[in-house]
Amino acid sequence: MAFTFQINNDIKFNHNEDLLAKAEANRPTLKHTVVKPTDLVDIVADSAAFNGFKAVSNQQAIENLPKYTLKKGGKLVLDFGDHQVGRFSIDIDSVGSPMDAPLYLHLTFAETPAEIGVEASTYDGWLSSSWITEEYVHLDVLPAKLSLPRRYAFRYVEIEVKDTSPKWQASFSNPEVVTESAVSMDTVPSVKIDDPMLKKIDEVSIKTLHDCMQTVFEDGPKRDHRLWLGDLRLQALANYATFNDSELVKRCLYLFAGMTTVDGKISANVFTEPKPQPDDTFMYDYSLFFISVLSDYYTQSQDMTVLKELYPIAKRQIDLAIAEVGSDDLLKMNEDWPVFVDWSNEIDKATAGQAILIYALKQFVDMAQQVEPTAVQHYQKLVASYSKAAIDQLFDVQQGLFVSGPNREINIASQVWMVLAHVLDDQANNQLMSKAIESLFPVTGIATPYMYHHIVAALFESNHRTDGIKLIKSYWGKMIELGADTFFEAFEPEDLNFSPYGSPIINSYCHAWSCTPTYLIRKYLVN
Repeated sequence: MAFTFQINNDIKFNHNEDLLAKAEANRPTLKHTVVKPTDLVDIVADSAAFNGFKAVSNQQAIENLPKYTLKKGGKLVLDFGDHQVGRFSIDIDSVGSPMDAPLYLHLTFAETPAEIGVEASTYDGWLSSSWITEEYVHLDVLPAKLSLPRRYAFRYVEIEVKDTSPKWQASFSNPEVVTESAVSMDTVPSVKIDDPMLKKIDEVSIKTLHDCMQTVFEDGPKRDHRLWLGDLRLQALANYATFNDSELVKRCLYLFAGMTTVDGKISANVFTEPKPQPDDTFMYDYSLFFISVLSDYYTQSQDMTVLKELYPIAKRQIDLAIAEVGSDDLLKMNEDWPVFVDWSNEIDKATAGQAILIYALKQFVDMAQQVEPTAVQHYQKLVASYSKAAIDQLFDVQQGLFVSGPNREINIASQVWMVLAHVLDDQANNQLMSKAIESLFPVTGIATPYMYHHIVAALFESNHRTDGIKLIKSYWGKMIELGADTFFEAFEPEDLNFSPYGSPIINSYCHAWSCTPTYLIRKYLVN
């Protein structure tokens, strides 16, 4: 797995205040719920557990929490029963002699037991250690209510007393988290899912999406807190099938549209605090996915006002993308505007990129028919030309699969995106995925639910329903077997200790691009 930071300090951005004002007008009022812990647990090492640690109830009653006083070196772990996103508070008092020294605390917030079990000081990865969710606090006077200002994503909270005084101990009571989300779980329409595992996967998917829906569709509530276009596309689809909050999608579209580069290119992600700001990171396929998000939004909402207003932004992404195509009608890879497809830089992505361009072009043609009919024929010709080039130059008839790059590499991403773009007819699509299943399954070497989503979607789109269900169960179902309350940013079934950052304590265990089984189940299996 690989990723490269982009630093493009010389990029100049537009700030369309009218579009940004419309983004702000669609800012949601967050909903809050008070949640209290359900248990006191111990975090114990277990080589059979996910990342080597598990939570075990220690038989201490949570109702008696104030009685379990702690002195220097003492610890307790609160279990909130499920994944939470919000702000933590707890009442603290001293017991014994008068308080003759400050209370020094270390608090660790964890989505999984390993984030407590692994010593944070051992982390030496390429992401900043400042993302490790721990706090060191001094309190000079007790009793006091400790209300931490930061928002955390967690299920477990470890409270460690670093020091007090030999004369007294610390007592804790009334721990709670005030959760935050743009939506309520109560608004999701129920569907009948007979398979118990698929039903559980659907529930965890919805919880994952819920916890990522904040003032924007965040990629993950533990880290970044940013709006990424690739994540947004998948979250919006899952949202339409569940919470159906079109206003939040509209807000995100306006944020991206309001902050393009001076030549019209859309950033791969944007920050929203303290004010909207585009990142200087650009991905070819993510820019194209602005078209997909807008197209899906219009299909869902029939909001012609938004479509007309943002159509020119979408058209600019198409025109910029087309400029990267060579005289042979094939996409030329550009290191300055890379095709993402998935984290791995070990696969050739040219053919997948070609398919994504065709996929987005087809969606753009549908929008052009509504807004600019005179442009339709031009872009339809491009769809035909790029599809013909893909079939003539990239499809290996003998192997029955698409190849990619100068070495004619065969990889799963190429097949999947050609299926999703419907470059071939339905029968040929079915045959292509049959060959992919024969040659490239079981899937290995892929560690993101993002790519697994597209594989499953391609299976369903090519009429491989049984294989699609099997893959959902084996991938997302495996996370549930390992104790997932929400679905992970990264997960490689053949390497359960995998971390793209070198340590599980920095991983995100509630991540936007992993929420899509609820969409896949509701689109292909129950409707």
